[in-house]
Parts: sequence; C-alpha cells; structure tokens
Amino acid sequence: MVSFGMIGTNFISDRFIAAGTQLASFTVAAICSRSMETAQTFADKHHISHCFTKVEEMLESGLIEALYIASPTNLHAYYAKLALERGIHVLCEKPVTSNARELNELIELARAKGVLFMEAMKSTTLPAFRQVVEHMREIGTVRRYFASFCQYSSRYDAYKQGTVLNAFKPEFSNGALMDIGVYCIYPAVVLFGKPKRIQASAFMLESGVDGQGSILLSYDGFDAVIQYSKISNSYLPFEIQGEDGSFILNRVSDPDQVTLRLRSGETRDLSQPTIEHDMYYEIEHFITLIEGQKTESPINSFENSMAAMEIMDEVRKQIGLVYPADQQ
Repeated sequence: MVSFGMIGTNFISDRFIAAGTQLASFTVAAICSRSMETAQTFADKHHISHCFTKVEEMLESGLIEALYIASPTNLHAYYAKLALERGIHVLCEKPVTSNARELNELIELARAKGVLFMEAMKSTTLPAFRQVVEHMREIGTVRRYFASFCQYSSRYDAYKQGTVLNAFKPEFSNGALMDIGVYCIYPAVVLFGKPKRIQASAFMLESGVDGQGSILLSYDGFDAVIQYSKISNSYLPFEIQGEDGSFILNRVSDPDQVTLRLRSGETRDLSQPTIEHDMYYEIEHFITLIEGQKTESPINSFENSMAAMEIMDEVRKQIGLVYPADQQ
C-alpha cells in the first residue's frame, strides 16, 4: 500500500482519486490546500483523514510515502523539492516544471536522495500508446508525425470579456504550450528522442501567454508537425506515417483507439480495453516502480521529461514567451 499526500483540490485531483481508488495498493492519507475550509471540503468528499494548510507539515507528518502535485505549474518545482529533500516520492502533473533549469535541479536531487520522481504524463502510459510502441517496426521507416490538440478553453470567454483567469497568466507558467501543447511534444520525444531542429510560431495574447501555436520538430528523414490551441477546437486524429503503414489514434492527449493501416491494404484494430478513469495507468505504473524500489520511470524518464522541457524552452524563446520563473 502506497500512502499519498496531495497538493491541489481541482478537477484533476478528483480524477486522480477516482482512478487511484481502483488500485488496491493506493490510498490518500492527506490533502493540503491554502485554505483549511477548502481542504476539509475536499477531504470530506473523498474520505481523506488528514488536512493541512502547510506543505511542510504534511510532508513531515509521517502519514505519506508519496506526493501528488496538482498545483499551478509555477509551484511544481518548489513543492517537489520540499518532498524530495525529505525522501518522499513525487508524482508531479505535467508540465513537470516551468523550465529545464528547474527540472535539472529536481532530477539531481531525486538521484541524490534515491527516491522516485516522475512526470504525470498519462498519455504515454495508456494501452493505446503502448500498442504503438510495441508495433512501431511494422510501419517501416517513419516519414511523418502529426499531432493536433486544439481545445477551446472555457476561460477564454472570460478573457475576452476582460477577466484574465490563471490559465492565461504568465506568472503561473501557463498558456497553450504548457497546458496542452506538451501533450503533442511528449509522445514524439518518447518515440523518437530529441529533434535536430525546432521551428515555432504562435499567436500571443495581450496577457503575455500564447493562445495557440505551431511547431515543426525536424528529425533525420522526417518532421513532427504539431499544432495546439486554447482558442479554437480541432477534431483531427493523431497520426504517425511510415513507408509501410501508418498508425491512426483518435486523440493525442488520451488515446483509447489505435488503428494500424498497412500500405498492403491490411487494416488492424490495435485498440485495447481502457479503464474509464484513465489516470489509473500512470498511477499503477508509479506504484509498481515504488514497490520495485525503482527511482526512475522507463516511460516518463528523466531523459524524456528533460527533452520535452528543453523543446518547450526553445519554443518559448522563439515565440517570446517568458515566465517570472525563468528569472529566478
């Protein structure tokens, strides 16, 4: 049994618990929020025994073995450092930090303390994506990767009316790239590693963050074409093209259907049954690593998380997206 403490009481935290409770080895012992009232309301809803308003007190309570971080991105590195320093395993929501500098510091600390530190990028742990990894050779030489994640944000309506919510504030290390563009970048890194060249463009909002953007990642022999947006919708599938065939997945962020179409004309459905609360797979993977006394995920590895973060750093440099966290 792995006992979790949690930071964050938003809908992602609700989903985390809904998924985790399907595992016999999962329990949440404590929740931390800036407000005791908010913490207690969340605890009552999910039958959590202990509430805290100070992270340090939760981490030193002896109640938890692992920490799940679902705070605003600008606070990820701060909370993760507090936990890792105390020898507590960390599962941190994507993007794992604001920049590569912060991530490098956390990786070094996790290694020094001998504890598990993993970015909670669920898509790469899902059965559909694992099928792509398993059958990758069947499409032959890769010639194109195409990923689109464009999801109109409900908060954009408020933005257009003059109310800038956290999703569009640079002080929280937010914007379209960090919120949803990362879902397009991370699978490319897991499959192909770091690109040779990065070209990016974006539509910047007056608040200082990107509303949408496009990225071209150049590899030997092919490009990864990425488009992302929080100010428009897209319904395009996720596709990887090879000389002998292609994979078509229904979504890049949380795929549950995958088709292999070979140039010979053969079509195979590689979809696997997927649990409704699909954060289950990343939590199961994380707990299995703890139980096996592993300190790094082979899927959402330090190398993969760092490569994705370095890509986003370069994209932000090209589009002029700067966060206060970059100056610290």
